[in-house]
Amino acid sequence: MRSFEITSIGTVRNDRTDIQHSDNWGAVRSTIVVDERFGEACLQGLEEFSHVEVFFVFDRFPDGGDFREPRPYRGRTDLPPMGVFAGRGPRRPNRIGVTCCRIESVDGRELTVVGLDAVSGTPVIDLKPVLKEFVPADVRQPEWVGDMMSEYFQP
Repeated sequence: MRSFEITSIGTVRNDRTDIQHSDNWGAVRSTIVVDERFGEACLQGLEEFSHVEVFFVFDRFPDGGDFREPRPYRGRTDLPPMGVFAGRGPRRPNRIGVTCCRIESVDGRELTVVGLDAVSGTPVIDLKPVLKEFVPADVRQPEWVGDMMSEYFQP
């Protein structure tokens, strides 16, 4: 297998520090401070978009180990076992997370977003504006997912 080196482009700053607290991210305001090596204009134009995809690393979670066996979703025994690529949590081969967030403001190298489910100090590895053309209108998911996620982005 090929390996790659990825260097963070910035860091998350917010009031959340508990990696075990997994719900109520909807009102979390985070500022992503982009590294100075990208210059003061690195976010220019992003303020014209309503949302941004934030790619980050679950750096505080231990390596997931053996990924061959499906596990109950979010560790809940009342939910069906799922393979590693059927979930979005931190137990991943490369521990990469991605969240679509509402953009609140852009100021130089600081991007403030709402709804980012990453704790303060989390390394950010990329940012991409959300384009309608990239969001499918016909997303399908199991019914239990909606119930399980009902409080995830609640304030």
